[in-house]
Amino acid sequence: MLKNFFVILLFVCFISESERDYTLDQLIGKGTPEFYGDGYQLQKDAYDAFLLMKAEALKSGIDIEIVSSYRSFERQKKIWTRKYKKFTSEGLSPLESINKIIEYSTIPGTSRHHWGTDIDIIDGSKKAPKSVLNPNNFIDNNVYSELRVWLEANANAFGFYIVYTNEISREGFNYEPWHYSYKPVSKPMLKQYLKIDIQQLLKSDKLIGSEYFTDEFIYRYIFQNICAINPILK
Repeated sequence: MLKNFFVILLFVCFISESERDYTLDQLIGKGTPEFYGDGYQLQKDAYDAFLLMKAEALKSGIDIEIVSSYRSFERQKKIWTRKYKKFTSEGLSPLESINKIIEYSTIPGTSRHHWGTDIDIIDGSKKAPKSVLNPNNFIDNNVYSELRVWLEANANAFGFYIVYTNEISREGFNYEPWHYSYKPVSKPMLKQYLKIDIQQLLKSDKLIGSEYFTDEFIYRYIFQNICAINPILK
């Protein structure tokens, strides 16, 4: 156990934030960066750290399985379009549909999953419920509660931090106990991302429903959704 602790400590000591520059296309999910993974896609540093974290969790009987990692702009656009059509067909107004979507899903071009640093994870050793990414699965001794407890105690040692916390004062996306980000790369990427003219970006892509992206809505979305994250990731 002590040996494992020093291995982790040594790993953490060599974690440093990326000093690389990223292109606009890479930041909004339209680039073609090199990714690593078996059934998932991560930047090399995030991939290496994930493998170490996964191996450590296995010692506690937890099999960390990635259900979502890199998502391209086009993939996020398909998710957005599907949800928008679904909610409007069910009787919600366009604005109501948009606000419903952004409870959990991002507008294409603004997703952290565009970076290859963020992962949605479950415990592969458990029988998966019908809806795996449901907060209730991670609390009150439910199927993934052991995973949540392990991650809260250990994920930071590998550079991974929860993005959307359950802090009452936090606005924006709902609590996501399954969504973790590799801080040494995602934090500098966010800093570069926020230099983009996001307002122009969202208006230029002509997404379905984008005619309702008023200046007020975009301003609120940037501060309540893109920036309302775990403070350590800013």
